[in-house]
Amino acid sequence: MRHQHRRTFLKTSGALLGGMFAGSTVVAAEQSRRFVVETDDVATLRRSGLDVVYDLTAADIAVVEGDESDVSSVTSSYAPDIELHLEEPDVNESAPQETRDEPGYEIQWDKQNLDIPEVHGITRGEGTRVAVIDSGVDAGHPDLEHAVNVDLSRNFTGDGYGAGIPAGGDHGTHVAGIVAANDANDEGVVGSAPGTEIVDCRVFSTGPYASFADILAAVVYAADVGSDAANLSIGAYPIPRETLREFYGKVLNNVMTYANSQGTVLAISAGNDSADLQHDKNFISLPNEGAQAFSVAATGPKGYAFDAGDAAQGAESPAFYTNYGTNAIDIAAPGGDAVLSAIESHPESWFYDLVYNTVSVPQFNKKGDYIKADAAYGWKAGTSMAAPQVAAAVALVRSVDPDLSADDVKSRLKRTASVPDGYDKAYYGSGYLDVLAAVTE
Repeated sequence: MRHQHRRTFLKTSGALLGGMFAGSTVVAAEQSRRFVVETDDVATLRRSGLDVVYDLTAADIAVVEGDESDVSSVTSSYAPDIELHLEEPDVNESAPQETRDEPGYEIQWDKQNLDIPEVHGITRGEGTRVAVIDSGVDAGHPDLEHAVNVDLSRNFTGDGYGAGIPAGGDHGTHVAGIVAANDANDEGVVGSAPGTEIVDCRVFSTGPYASFADILAAVVYAADVGSDAANLSIGAYPIPRETLREFYGKVLNNVMTYANSQGTVLAISAGNDSADLQHDKNFISLPNEGAQAFSVAATGPKGYAFDAGDAAQGAESPAFYTNYGTNAIDIAAPGGDAVLSAIESHPESWFYDLVYNTVSVPQFNKKGDYIKADAAYGWKAGTSMAAPQVAAAVALVRSVDPDLSADDVKSRLKRTASVPDGYDKAYYGSGYLDVLAAVTE
């Protein structure tokens, strides 16, 4: 029983560019002078006059800039860099933001449902590290300044603004707060693993797009600095299988397998297209369907702060937008939901069904240059919000059992999860995240 009204259409407008789909989440022209190359020898690339942007030979690839003729003179195993779009459900456009000084735990249904205060009696995630590969994390936010390691944080965009800032938008700060917002400063909100360290790996600049190569480099970097988890609340869907260049999938799998071998669990959002990934034979979702991905679907309540009538459901019910598919989803976690009709009928309270946490709104001058960010709190929904619940759970498990491999951690989280009674396994994979069971097993 699915308990959901699903949108059955696929967003398939647009044109094919570089084997990727231009439309819902993959709006990306190929870059004419930047290439991802399969290689274990960057010296040869340099001798050919190419500028090596990223040496990722630990994962058997490199990213170069130069003429394609120079690339093809060295190898036939390459493809142009492409861009990915940062996708969020439409409800986020209507959700408010606000500055609040009083504790916000009382409206954090996600942390209440996951028994986070009880988990903190066992561990707060001390001694662990989580990389947030996203739009940038505001290291100066009062609920995150304790957690962000600015020295390790990196800007992969080349925009010159540095790291530890939300130049690409407030999305990354919200993700980071779900992981590590301070639970001991008597203000703001609670994160699941406030004792963990956050490394900001910013791959989005002032536009809505991120380079595929930058994301690959950020994953390798996250693994190389010893991250227990890397959170990728990033998704590209729908990508036609028959036109997807095999090369892109191969290098992505190389990078993800490398990260997993280094002990880094890749918590990745499953996507927000209401798509059945299990039976969607003609399309693929990336990176959550890549090798070693820990794919996370979203759940959320309907009617947390208002009477939703017959539509009312608990925090563990599948969100209306989440992608699903028994073998495509590893686990489900709180990501927020909304009764769409309630946006008009309950304008003062519908958004309480979303996830409340830290945001930091970037400010730009008339030239479009980033100048500062305004720290605040706000509501968002998406598998983007579900993935960091799992990334934080990885940190909590590693805090109590630091010698576990990445596969061991994933196995424990799946083993301790369970599918709620009356719901379809397709929305949960192994089940709904149970943080307390995972840290006490």
